Amino acid sequence: MTPAELSSSLLAVVQGVLERRGVEAEVVVSDADVVLERPKNRDHGDWTSNVAMKFAKRASANPRELATEIAGELAEVDGVATVDVAGPGFVNIRLEAAAAGALAKTIVEQGASFGRGTYYDGVTINLEFVSANPTGPIHMGGVRWAAVGDSLARVFDAVGGVVTREYYFNDHGGQIDRFSGSLLASALGKPTPENGYGGQYISDIAARVLATFDGDVRDLPRDEAQELFRAVGVDLMFADIKKSLHDFGVDFDVYFHENSLHESKAVERAIARLRELGHVYEADGATWLRTTEFGDDRDRVVIKKDGDAAYIAGDLAYYLDKRERGFERNIIMLGADHHGYIGRMMAMCAAFGDTPGVNLEILIGQMVNLLRDGEPVRMSKRNGTVVTMEDLVDAVGIDAGRYALVRSPANSSIDIDLDLWTRRTNDNPVFYVQYAHARTRSVARNAEAAGVTRDAFDASLLSHPSESALLGALAELPRVVQQAAELREPHRVARYVEELAGTYHRWYDSCRVTPLGDEEVTDLHRTRLWLNDAAGQVIRNGLGLLGVTAPDRM
Repeated sequence: MTPAELSSSLLAVVQGVLERRGVEAEVVVSDADVVLERPKNRDHGDWTSNVAMKFAKRASANPRELATEIAGELAEVDGVATVDVAGPGFVNIRLEAAAAGALAKTIVEQGASFGRGTYYDGVTINLEFVSANPTGPIHMGGVRWAAVGDSLARVFDAVGGVVTREYYFNDHGGQIDRFSGSLLASALGKPTPENGYGGQYISDIAARVLATFDGDVRDLPRDEAQELFRAVGVDLMFADIKKSLHDFGVDFDVYFHENSLHESKAVERAIARLRELGHVYEADGATWLRTTEFGDDRDRVVIKKDGDAAYIAGDLAYYLDKRERGFERNIIMLGADHHGYIGRMMAMCAAFGDTPGVNLEILIGQMVNLLRDGEPVRMSKRNGTVVTMEDLVDAVGIDAGRYALVRSPANSSIDIDLDLWTRRTNDNPVFYVQYAHARTRSVARNAEAAGVTRDAFDASLLSHPSESALLGALAELPRVVQQAAELREPHRVARYVEELAGTYHRWYDSCRVTPLGDEEVTDLHRTRLWLNDAAGQVIRNGLGLLGVTAPDRM
């Protein structure tokens, strides 16, 4: 019996009990009301639910009284061994061994689809992350969002969301002028301009731009030379960024150019829409958006006195563009220095008539510090100013880099000990989990050599305490994936597979899949092979959600 099947049975029982108690017809019990959790103390059963306490008031009943009634009916369901009432009204459920063990076969048969759900079935989601300026390599803040954002997209997809990964390409504004000016200065052998960009990568790109030009750049007028370095240099830099992301396992569906908002008159259309809604006014020679009506601390200038668009004008146009493309949920992942940005963005969302927190969400990530020998790694040899994605990958590899970045809540700062993440020991979390998967594959190979196959399955034989614990851990994946999607916390998947790896290792130490010596192969061995392969499948599915490989050998 899978958790979904048990939840469905409990839902039917609760609905029946409430109807007999005369609860009003408008009270609807949904799947969200019937939450099953694993008890911290396994002596309390395989699953527990607080559903009786949730509905006791509406049923005009004492929670324990209602729980007792629910328990009595649930105990009659096939596969349920016992149901007890504990505390103020918890319903504790223990499954029959055969019903619990059947999950192993279900997992193997479902394969990569086990753990997937329908929480966001058909919901269109635009997930914008990284969006680093095309003026230099991706620094560690952007690298963190690359790992977290891609994992979150995978989680959304796993619960039925229709996800578009989007990169906002900031190719409009002063930073591009400073970048192209820095390239030109490097090509001419001049010092880096004030507020310009330095580092070896500037020299490298400048040389690549020169290689595309048939002539001497010194013969060009200054404006033409800078335009050459703008047009070619930005493309080269962005191509490098895209390659770095691709090599890190992160690809985007849409690369949206900020400049297109200004070239297509999208800014003017967005302001016109807001003006029609009565939220735009003129004052002091500028055009303003009345964001204070929607909780912002002050109104915002959208067109400045000189006629140039303010920065927020691009945000207005970009958000409207996303909504017109049909995205129901728009999630933007920003760095810690953008926290003050939230109020005006939510006010903008409301001004368009949308719901902040639903149609628009902003996630803020915190800092990443790299450590070696206990000391901060302060700068990149190539960039000269910040630590980059390439530095992390060169130090620990792609799998460890991604895992290290995604296993902690994104809204907390993290220290990544490069020495730890390169060790092939159990204190390295990614090694610990990958080794567990490799062990499941080794067990399967040894079983095949010993003549143990999956041509028989008797779930009732999986009665060892470590088998019960492993089955319980495997059953948790669908719940963990849904929570990760609902809370925007893919680190939950990482912590889950670590706990699962530990549970598997303990089962491995207690239960044999292959017979000893001349011992005959029995159905117990064959059934345990199903359980072993189920564990491997769930670890593989979990790592896949993090964009981390599941090696067969280590």
